[in-house]
Amino acid sequence: MKALIVGAGIAGLATSKFLSDIGWDVTIVEKAHGPRTSGYMIDFAGSGYDAVERAGLLPLFQARHHNVEAVEYVDETGKTRSLIDYNLTRESMNGRLLALLRGDIEAILLEAQPKGADIRYATSVKEIVQHEDHVEAMLTDGSRMQADLLVGADGIHSHVRDLIFGPEEKYLRYLGYHVSAFMFDDDRIAADLDGGFKILTVPNRQFAIYALDDGRLASLDAHTDASRERPRDPAKKMREVYGDLGWYLPRVLDHADRCDDIYYDFIAQVEMDHWHEGRVLLLGDSAYAVSLLAGQGASMAIGGAWVLAHLLENANVPEALDAFEARMRADVLKKQAAGRKTANWFVPPNEFQNVVRDLFLNATRLPGLKGLLRNFFAPSLKSVVRE
Repeated sequence: MKALIVGAGIAGLATSKFLSDIGWDVTIVEKAHGPRTSGYMIDFAGSGYDAVERAGLLPLFQARHHNVEAVEYVDETGKTRSLIDYNLTRESMNGRLLALLRGDIEAILLEAQPKGADIRYATSVKEIVQHEDHVEAMLTDGSRMQADLLVGADGIHSHVRDLIFGPEEKYLRYLGYHVSAFMFDDDRIAADLDGGFKILTVPNRQFAIYALDDGRLASLDAHTDASRERPRDPAKKMREVYGDLGWYLPRVLDHADRCDDIYYDFIAQVEMDHWHEGRVLLLGDSAYAVSLLAGQGASMAIGGAWVLAHLLENANVPEALDAFEARMRADVLKKQAAGRKTANWFVPPNEFQNVVRDLFLNATRLPGLKGLLRNFFAPSLKSVVRE
């Protein structure tokens, strides 16, 4: 059996790995010119954790875990307002939680591909033609390829979705926030942070700075914004939004001005009535982006890839795709709903909401209240990976 996967990010590489494990011949096409190493820190738990454990990859993920002691929310003077004890959080989740960079997850999955894996960078699909027993794709390099299954794993702005289902405006639920991230070097900030993870939080804006194991620093910021347009100059936009704030931000914004690899996007969810048409399936963010507000998007992508391979091992392609949607949809909808409900927690719209969050987080460290953390992370713990 032959699969063509569009996208060599987390969803595409996981799908390739798990399909290869059950004997499929896989080709991946990726519009980028090579593997991506950037990306922000995420909490990795739930479905993805279960999937990589069953695939024998968990030790590789554990080896890339960043030893985050705590996540501190600070004011403009750097004074701690509240904090999340990360070790306590992991304990509340029975240890099944890792702090990983998105780029590290991609690197692990890339290394896990079978020897001689067919990954074609600087290539994408130009046209897709469906037949009863196969799908045919014209690639941007001029070649044609036939496959039993085409998987669109090309992210929230999926080109495969555009080709098969129509423009993204039909499916994106804009949540009213913009986000950006980049990495940089700054010895002074690194010394002050001393390995920490701190988030400056003011109404409608938050800016995280954290240390990486190799000495670099990384940032992740989010702010409310009614526009669905992504700026041509992310660094200029960041300065417009955060330029009046103190703490380390003046130095960080100077670094942003010199950075040519800033991730910038708006925060949205993908809502679709169905994720497959014929022998074309959308998987991961292209089909069911849960958004940064909900978290666990990478985990849901890996979990979905494992479910797909498991179903294809025991059924033909049409039956497996139907079963995939039946298996995944309820959990995806719950996760998306949870993300929308926690928006005011993620970027509080006013100081009152900031104070409420601080009170809750500080309460989780009181004796006997560890269960609050588990309840907060409950949507992340439910797994689509089950026998």
